[in-house]
Amino acid sequence: MSKKKNNGPAGPSQGAISIAPYRYALCVEYSGAAYRGWQIQKEEDVPSIQEEVQKALSKIADSPISVVCAGRTDARVNATYQIIHFDSPIERADRAWVMGTNSYLPEDIAIQWATPVSSTFHARFSALERRYRYLIYCNSVKPGIMPRGVTWTYKDLDVARMAEAAQYLIGEHDFTSYRAVGCQAKSPIRTVKQFEVYQSGHLIVLDVCANAFLHHMIRNFAGVLMSVGSGEAEPIWAKEVLEAKDRRKGGVTAPPFGLYFVDAKYPDEFALPKSKIGPFFLS
Repeated sequence: MSKKKNNGPAGPSQGAISIAPYRYALCVEYSGAAYRGWQIQKEEDVPSIQEEVQKALSKIADSPISVVCAGRTDARVNATYQIIHFDSPIERADRAWVMGTNSYLPEDIAIQWATPVSSTFHARFSALERRYRYLIYCNSVKPGIMPRGVTWTYKDLDVARMAEAAQYLIGEHDFTSYRAVGCQAKSPIRTVKQFEVYQSGHLIVLDVCANAFLHHMIRNFAGVLMSVGSGEAEPIWAKEVLEAKDRRKGGVTAPPFGLYFVDAKYPDEFALPKSKIGPFFLS
């Protein structure tokens, strides 16, 4: 793939050191179980995915690197298609950004691909929509494999009831009842474009696509739908919670372990590689 250099600032005056800004987009996959979330924390010795990725990229670039992501995931949340961008003072081959960076990353974080992009690309602000999947493992006993890759419930959940409830949440709404009390978003208005609920073996999958999400929005969706699926509430309750515009009217916030950031859509002009919607073990 040919390299696309950015339209950087005008050339330096004679005698100045020339630094060519190269912008790259990368896809990051990670298990969030061991981390306090994507974003670097103010407290010392608090692990974050962003910190690990920046340290590894800085070694390949031989220069400090700061990255911007498509969506900041919470503590213990996973991702299969987290898109980031960064500017580098040097040019590297795509393979070097992938294989080289991975050699410095812990085993639960991996770069999937890298590609040069124009200076107009922004991982967060260029994104048109984002997609999450929430995985609920329904079985009478807890799983011994990937216990932090799914949310386990011993209850029998009715998928049809959950799917009916999810339909009330599609469209543009005020999602105050479905966001965390401490959510810092300026507006609670979001547009849910797709909300599918289906079963794959012991797994029930909540597959949600929206223009953007609020803090704990998916986990609060899951909490309400799990109550509906277990028979504790009727499907219409999802609508009643929505219309209340009061977080206190909602259900329990579901655990973070089954949540995966699986896709982000960008304008075609950026021609980003697409990955199979994850996680990889889900058909």
